[in-house]
This record gives sequence, C-alpha cells and structure tokens, in this order.
Amino acid sequence: MNKIELAKGVYSVGAVDWNVRDFHGYTTPRGVTYNAFLIVDEKVCLVDTVKAPFAEELMERISQIIDPACIDYIVTNHIEPDHSSALPAILDRAPKATVVITDKGAEGVMKYYQRQANYQVVKEGDFLELGRNKLHFIPLPMLHWPDSMACYLDGEQILFSNDAFGQHYSSTHRFDDENNLNEVLYEAAKYYANILMPFNRLVPKALEKAGRYPIKMIAPSHGVVWRSHIEAILAKYEQWSKGAASNKVIVAYDSMWGATEKMARRILDGLAAAGVQGKLYRLSGADRSEVMWDLLEAKGILIGSSTLNNGMMPTVGAMLLYMKGLRPANKIGAAFGAYGWAGGAQGAMEELLAAAGVDVDKAGLTVKWTANAQELEKCFAFGKEFGQKVLDKV
Repeated sequence: MNKIELAKGVYSVGAVDWNVRDFHGYTTPRGVTYNAFLIVDEKVCLVDTVKAPFAEELMERISQIIDPACIDYIVTNHIEPDHSSALPAILDRAPKATVVITDKGAEGVMKYYQRQANYQVVKEGDFLELGRNKLHFIPLPMLHWPDSMACYLDGEQILFSNDAFGQHYSSTHRFDDENNLNEVLYEAAKYYANILMPFNRLVPKALEKAGRYPIKMIAPSHGVVWRSHIEAILAKYEQWSKGAASNKVIVAYDSMWGATEKMARRILDGLAAAGVQGKLYRLSGADRSEVMWDLLEAKGILIGSSTLNNGMMPTVGAMLLYMKGLRPANKIGAAFGAYGWAGGAQGAMEELLAAAGVDVDKAGLTVKWTANAQELEKCFAFGKEFGQKVLDKV
C-alpha cells in the first residue's frame, strides 16, 4: 500500500470511502475519508481510528510502518463511530496500548463497545511525552460532541483537529495544495454549514486555543491535510462563526400546481432589481445540505410553499426542521406562497423560521389560487423590498 509520510515519523494511515453518498442526511457526492495518523517516536501513538469496515485497511497501513503490537497510545479525539468504531479491532492487535481520551469520551466508548482497556483521561493542559515530540491535548467540548478534542504535536507543529477544518472529500492526494483548492474550500464550507454551524458561538474560543501554537499543518479527521492554505481556512472559520455574509438571498420553495413557483420566480426578479444576488431552489429536487452551504454566506432566506392540508408541503417542512437544528446565524427571512380555499402554510413557515433563529419579517406574501398580473407585481415589489433590507443589514 502507498505509505504517506506527512512529516518526520508522522504517517497518514486512514481510509478513503469513495462510494458513500449520505452522511446521516448530508449528501457526500465526493465521498468521505476517515483519517488516522501514526506518530513513530520513542513512543508510538495512533491518533484516531477509522470506521469499522475499514479496520483491516488501517491495520495494513500501520503494519507497513511498525508492528501494531508496538503501539503505546491510541488517542481517541472523538467517539463518533466514523472515528472510533475500529477501536476494538485495534486493541485486539495492540493489547498494551493506552487509550487516551476525555472523560466524556471514556463514558461513551464504554457504552458503545463494552470494552475494557487501559483508559487515560486527559484534560486541558495535559500532554504525552513521546520522545522528541510532546502531544498536547486541547478539549473542544461540543465541537461537535461533548467528548470532542484536538491534539497538537509540538515537534512537527501539527494540529490534529478531528472534525474541525474537515471536508467530505476523497482523493488519492493527502494535502490541500495537491488538490483543486476551490473544490476543497467548497467542501469545507459545506461541512461547516451542515455539521458545525449550530456551535458557532464556540468556534472563536477554539480558534483562540489553536492560535496559541505555531502550526505547520492542520490534519483533520475528514478530507485533506492543510499545509499551504492554513491562514485561509482559519479566516473562513472566523468569518463563518460570526455569521459574516454577502448580499445574497436564498429562495427555497415547493409548489403543487405552479402558483408558488410563479411567485418565487417573480420574487427573484425583484431581488435582482434591488441589486442583491438571488439563488432559487425547488425543494422537491434540491439537496438540503447544498441549500445550507449556500445559506452559510447569504444574509437572507425566503421560504415558499403551497398550502397542503392547512400547512406547508412536506419538503418545505423537512428543510425548515433541518435548519432548526443547524440554527444559521445572523439571517433575515420571510415566507410566501399560494393557497386555495384556506391558508395555513404561511404561519407554519414563519414559526419554524423563527425557531431556526432567523429574524422573521412578518410582512410575508400570500396569494389565493394563482397570481394575476397585479399580484405578480406585488411579488416583484416584495422581492425588491426584501432585497433592500438585505442591503441595509449590517
């Protein structure tokens, strides 16, 4: 197998899952990697493992470098199964290894795997003496699980960041500068929007912790290793965590017989007339994780639905419930749509928008049956007025 050395005595030994296309509701058209890193010093340390089906591949990669029985430490930065479910298989081959983990992580690993091992619980400021290197531990609770942490190898100045700075991006090349940077940054933004966005307020503190160390590489547990564009990804995380965005509005809707779609298209014209960028998604065919990627750097969102059974269409409800969990920061929004003999979608959409943390403009727009010429002018004006609010938003 191809042996990949990131720095002196530091190897990438994880696996690439080229074929996975869904990561608990988040689409992954470029696949996923489960990164693990082997540090060979006076002591041998494995940083993270892989998803269980790839355990044998992990063992093969380690075995090319060293006998797995020589592993002294296994650092489990995060117990989610894509990172930890190969741990029992590794312990079978490395029985003397100490599992280094946070207190919350130790609780979770025991519940997941019912496996006795030598667990060493670490906290802020703790480190391991590996030889010429020290490995420092940086707990990051709720980025994005209670057990999450990162660790820093001081000799080679590598930050093993686990889920932070990751991307769902498969490649035969391990470094950012060996891949298409636009693709990598796109996947990093999509990852942030769909995984880390709910924890925006915690990101600045994590960046401050990382900034205490000189960093030559950031090695996340998904995607490529950052070595040439470290400042760029750190700046992006700072921007995203603050909710900084451009003058862009996402128009996301679904329609039964085309009336709401006609409204959406005319609203989009109004946004353009106001001088803001608009993006249109019909939710029956759109990827919601893509919509969230686009919303990450937009100031506003307009949600539209026909009324169905006195409420919104299921596709619109699913999108808003997904948003509610992710809670996009610093957005303004409003609702629109068409109805027949009775309404109901408007209030339901506004309620969920507000529950998602969006600043809702209650001056939404509804039309009975389908818009006539005069009502289409109202749609245009609605889009233009909302666009002006976006331009005025600091």
